[in-house]
Amino acid sequence: MPHAAALLGEGSEVLGFDDEVSTDHDFGPRVQLLVPPDFDTTPVDLAMERLPVRFDGLPVAYPDSDRHGGWSHHQVEVTTARAFFVDRLGVDPADGMDLAGWLLAPTQILAGLTGGVILHDPLDLLTVRRRALAWYPDDVWRYVLAAGWLRVSQEEPFVGRTGGRGDDIGSRMVAARVARDLARIGFLLERRWAPYSKWLMTAFTRLTLADQVGRHLRHAISATQWRAREAALCAAASHLADATNRLGLAEPVDPAPRRFHTRDIQVLGAERLTRALTDAINDPSCEPSSPGSATDPTARSAISPARSTRPSTA
Repeated sequence: MPHAAALLGEGSEVLGFDDEVSTDHDFGPRVQLLVPPDFDTTPVDLAMERLPVRFDGLPVAYPDSDRHGGWSHHQVEVTTARAFFVDRLGVDPADGMDLAGWLLAPTQILAGLTGGVILHDPLDLLTVRRRALAWYPDDVWRYVLAAGWLRVSQEEPFVGRTGGRGDDIGSRMVAARVARDLARIGFLLERRWAPYSKWLMTAFTRLTLADQVGRHLRHAISATQWRAREAALCAAASHLADATNRLGLAEPVDPAPRRFHTRDIQVLGAERLTRALTDAINDPSCEPSSPGSATDPTARSAISPARSTRPSTA
């Protein structure tokens, strides 16, 4: 029977992050069988009814809290490739991805669809779609990177502002938020889909820039003085800004940290990267929406990054 077989989508095992703890819920053999449109799945359905109780020491039918009402059931999903991707993305990437399709797709979902294992795909039902989801078009990439740097610019001076007021917990909380946004920028720079928060830093360690940037992020999170926290974040941001320059997506920006206006606070000045990236966008559909421009503080809500999260129980 013509089909594709794979394990894609949600689940820690799809991303390669499962361990013995992952077996305490929704655990057992899973697979997706993807068939062409109008294919009669009756023989497959009948075969599923004759599956053994256990295979390789594991239960074949088991409760899954997200499917079949929580009742025990085999986890062989038989569907078409179009239905499989539309169910998870809202669109079929085989038809092409427009701007809304890209920006509304959580990177966690894209990671699960482009990762995982393809076991059989003679008709290229999966290969074509995964190729379409490999990475953003350049102008969408500029847009999402600009949004990431805009998020950093909105909070980077607060690490010093709260610390200078003696609010150490506030400074730590802001530092953690900025560190998370810098980590997400690292994924964008290396053309990798970021998983959601549980696996974000686990996956971050696999990036090429992880050793150098990760060292600064660890210092920022663990520092007991706000000056050290500020310096570590500036060092991480400076490295990422230099990496952004090397992509050639926009005019280069001086990656050196600088004083925040006249205050005794050091920042990267991340809005400069947002300005450079948005200025380099060629596709009018990717330009930040009115009013103003992405570099105008009154228009900061006009540009937002692709979501990185869709909670999973894995």
